[in-house]
Amino acid sequence: MSLEKTQTSESFRLSALLSFSGGLQDAYTYNVRDGIFANAQTGNVVLMSQSFMQGAWEKGLSYMLPLLFFAAGIFLTERIENRFKLGSRIHWRQIVLFIEIIMLIVVGFLPDRLNMLANILVSFSCAMQVQTFRKVHGYGYASTMCIGNLRSATESLSQYIRTKERRLLFKSLHFFGIILIFAIGAGIGGILSIKLGIGTIWISPAILLVVALMMVKE
Repeated sequence: MSLEKTQTSESFRLSALLSFSGGLQDAYTYNVRDGIFANAQTGNVVLMSQSFMQGAWEKGLSYMLPLLFFAAGIFLTERIENRFKLGSRIHWRQIVLFIEIIMLIVVGFLPDRLNMLANILVSFSCAMQVQTFRKVHGYGYASTMCIGNLRSATESLSQYIRTKERRLLFKSLHFFGIILIFAIGAGIGGILSIKLGIGTIWISPAILLVVALMMVKE
C-alpha cells in the first residue's frame, strides 16, 4: 500500500465525518433555506431551467447563484492547493477547512430574509470540500453527493461477484459505507433543521474542526 493511500485525509474515518457533514448541509438548505440543494447541483440546474422557462426569473436566480458559487468554490480551492501545497507550516487542506468553518458559522447567523446568501455560502463551502477531499483509501469519491459513489460501489460489487477479488469487495463496501453515512447525516440534518432551525448548520463547522485536528499529524 502506498503512502498516499494511508494519509489521514484519505482515511475512511475522516471521509465518514465529511460525508455526514455533507448530508446534513444538503438537508439543512433544503428544509430551512427555501428548498435549495447545497450539494446536488444537478437538481439546481433542473429547477433553474424550469423556473426560467416559466418566467419565474427570481426563483430561477435562486437556483443559479448556488450553482455559480459552487463552481467558484472549486476554482478557489484549486488556487489554494497550487499556492500552498508545498508549504510546511500548515497543510493546504486545513486552510480550506478553516475557510469552510468560518463561512458555515456565518450562515448560522443569517436570518430568513438572507436565505439566498446562506445558500450561496453553503454551496461554496461544499464545493471546496468536494474538491479538497477526493479519495478514500486511494479510491476516488465525493463527500457531498452520492451518484458517483453509487456507481463505483455497484460496479465494484459486480466485479467482485465475477472475479472474487477481495479488494473489489473492500472497495465496494467503502463506497456503500460512505453513502450510508451521507444518508444518516441527511436524515439527522433534516430532523434537526425542522426542530432547531437556522442554527442547525453549526453542527457542520464543529465536525470540520474535528477533521482539521485529525490532520494535524500530516
